[in-house]
Amino acid sequence: MTCKKTAKQHEAIALLKSPATHILLYGGSRSGKTLILLYAMVVRAMKVKSRHLILRQRFAHVKRSVWHDTLKEVLDLTRVKAEANHSDHFLTFPNGSEIWIGGLDDKERTEKVLGTEYSTILFNECSQIAYDSIQMALPRLAENSGLVNRAYYDCNPPARKHWIYKLFIEKVDPETGGPVKDPLEYKSLLMNPIDNKENLPADYIEKILSKLAKRKRDRFLLGLWGEDAEGALWKSGWILRAIVPDYLERIVVAVDPAMTHTKRSDETGIVVAGKAGNRLYVLDDLSGKFSPLGWGRTAVLAYRKWNADRIVGEVNNGGDLVESNVRQVDSNVSYKEVHASRGKAIRAEPIAALYEEGRGLHCGEFPELEEQMCGWIPPEPGKRAEYSPDRMDALVWAATELIIASTVPKEYTVIHDAYEEISKY
Repeated sequence: MTCKKTAKQHEAIALLKSPATHILLYGGSRSGKTLILLYAMVVRAMKVKSRHLILRQRFAHVKRSVWHDTLKEVLDLTRVKAEANHSDHFLTFPNGSEIWIGGLDDKERTEKVLGTEYSTILFNECSQIAYDSIQMALPRLAENSGLVNRAYYDCNPPARKHWIYKLFIEKVDPETGGPVKDPLEYKSLLMNPIDNKENLPADYIEKILSKLAKRKRDRFLLGLWGEDAEGALWKSGWILRAIVPDYLERIVVAVDPAMTHTKRSDETGIVVAGKAGNRLYVLDDLSGKFSPLGWGRTAVLAYRKWNADRIVGEVNNGGDLVESNVRQVDSNVSYKEVHASRGKAIRAEPIAALYEEGRGLHCGEFPELEEQMCGWIPPEPGKRAEYSPDRMDALVWAATELIIASTVPKEYTVIHDAYEEISKY
């Protein structure tokens, strides 16, 4: 293992020794944030018999990135032996200490891991975790092990409207809007890839991060908190938070497919949304880079999980690809193809207007989706956009199917031909 602590990680270790209960490490991609927090967790576990928990929004993500990767790396670095339970996903150390992993998207597992008390809880990629979920988990930070109980957080910085920025940077209570009771309890440190350059591939910063679109470069290279882009169709203040309603009239899973599957491919946008009255509720953002069968499986699993009424797929570039991939997984899925007869901006404008009216609500934290909504700028005529907003596209298709299509008079048989008339309804 050829990894050594950097000067910035030593700075993080000093911060972790401070009296603060809540400590956030934030910044760009591969800056060593999670590794140093896991290192601290392992050191704490070896001091005294105790329990520790790593939480992320999705169990599949914490299993892949932490359980199978970074946690193993930390154990190699520390030369600590631990027995892995691959069924319940926890490590047992020679002194009896345990480190568990959990995902907040799995209700049964969440209830299991939050049924006990811990000395440390790490909220991994906390920009994806709703503040309500943080509040639900924090009471379990109550083990009487002899250690000072700590809550760790790590993330690539989202928008300034996010609860993380309010709590750790502005020292404002995200629920009340007033100042936090004890600001010294909340400490943070910026860590960027340049600080970890000696542990990264030689060309990672110059050839990968430096060539990202500006907003992604600001976030994943420079560790900057997001701002609304001038000229974007959405403003972050328009995005309201809500819990999932007890009853939704309709639920759809919208897919905006990537046409290739390489490292340079676009993401496949997969967004789950529902309708109650004249309001849109975004339930999940499952977008990412997948193989064609991978995104088909992800869409079908979301369809089943949310008991959705339909999967909606854009077919302009993919032809029958979306339906074919979906039906390979489940031939009985209700599916509808949609065609983009207008440009992205024209399709998105009535959906942005819906948010401006306070009718677009997000049931959770979806930082990547919201970054595209508030950061994508429609290109000037004859010019190409800086990047393809695949998550935003999927949201637009879902909202169009749920809200816009239901307001269009029957004589408009192709819903996208009615966009210029939508403002009348």
